[in-house]
Amino acid sequence: MSGSAADDYDVIILGGGSGGYACALRAAGLGLSVALVEKAKLGGTCLHQGCIPTKAMLHTAEVADATRQSAQFGVTATLESVDMAAVHRYKDGVVARLYKGLQGLVKAATIDYVEGVGALDGHRTVVVGDRRLNAANVVLATGSRARSLPGLEVTGRIMTSDEALTIDEVPERVVVLGGGVIGVEFASVFKSFGADVTVIEALPRLVAAEDEAISKQLERAFRRRKIAVKTGARFAGATQSEDVVTISLESGETLEADLLLVAVGRDPATDGLGYEAAGVTVDRGFVPTDDRLRTSVDGVYAVGDIVPGLQLAHRGFAQGIFVAEEIAGLAPAVIDEPGIPRVTYCDPEIASVGLDEAQARERYGEVETYEYNLGGNGKSQILGTQGFVKLVRAKDGPVVGVHMIGARMGEQVGEAQLIVGWDAHPEDVAGFVHAHPTQNEALGEAHLALAGKPLHAHA
Repeated sequence: MSGSAADDYDVIILGGGSGGYACALRAAGLGLSVALVEKAKLGGTCLHQGCIPTKAMLHTAEVADATRQSAQFGVTATLESVDMAAVHRYKDGVVARLYKGLQGLVKAATIDYVEGVGALDGHRTVVVGDRRLNAANVVLATGSRARSLPGLEVTGRIMTSDEALTIDEVPERVVVLGGGVIGVEFASVFKSFGADVTVIEALPRLVAAEDEAISKQLERAFRRRKIAVKTGARFAGATQSEDVVTISLESGETLEADLLLVAVGRDPATDGLGYEAAGVTVDRGFVPTDDRLRTSVDGVYAVGDIVPGLQLAHRGFAQGIFVAEEIAGLAPAVIDEPGIPRVTYCDPEIASVGLDEAQARERYGEVETYEYNLGGNGKSQILGTQGFVKLVRAKDGPVVGVHMIGARMGEQVGEAQLIVGWDAHPEDVAGFVHAHPTQNEALGEAHLALAGKPLHAHA
């Protein structure tokens, strides 16, 4: 682009989502000159279409369920309706406050925030409109977008999570296509809002990336909530009229719904950005890296959802910080992918870290497992939740996986991460005193039992 302005930085970050802005903030804090390029809103999918708005809706769903069930706790209350306009005001208010705070952080840091669509032009130059930004290092952090299936057009009554976050009324019947994290979270929301919900999953079980015991417990819980689950069911097609969408399965079965939510995962957003022309290896849209997040081109890194693996905001944060420190010459420790905690915010909530039982058997051969039922946990009984904490350890060795299901289990995954990350043995954890009555005790009780000295549990 002749006649364009040129700028030189230590690092240019392409994408202002979780991984991108974390990298920018840490790099600026380390004294590097930084340009952060974002085509839409700072904060990306997580803040505006993902983590934050969906969890706000899930909290509304929890309030609705608590109102319905209030009599069992001695409180007389009646749920009149779920006012979607008010739900959106609450949800959007949460997002707006966080967005304003994030903008303030970036503004206060020494970061050149560049609005517009950026693309690589060679491996050390990013073009944004009429600006050419040059840097010794470039970080690709362009995130992901909702995926559909071939021949399935997202329009009208056929939606992805993006459109579902803005619906103006609660549908009577919802079919959720996909039983992964996004699918079961939205299935949980719509059921709590009062819809009849059916989940269709092609794989043999829901949340197939979790331990098999977790999947079975979730399916039982969904049946109790009268959420229909069809696993091993392959989608064949969908047609819609003004009033209804008709879903066909390969088995020949058809279902009718007011809304079809397509929740079949997220595709990396890498096309049309000059990656391959600059020599960066791209595999089915993803950007493979080594364990130090280096791409195939020297000086070009990738973070977040475009890197094969877990598509989690906190993974993006960690990777962004890692790359900033790597560029600054701090030689940070490589991120342990299995040690990244995972939470699914449906009801009941799922939280896990480390290896599941099948993965542990594959790696270690002989393993030991223990399931502590939340029926023995006082706070869980107070809350009226069911579930368990499952521990997986290498035979006579450390705990390599913690898998939990039940209300608020996501709040317990921090200690679980420390246990797995520090290669703790059950006997190590058994020595810690856990406050009573808390759900956190369930972790302590599970380790006591696996260490051979159960308290509120059978040996």
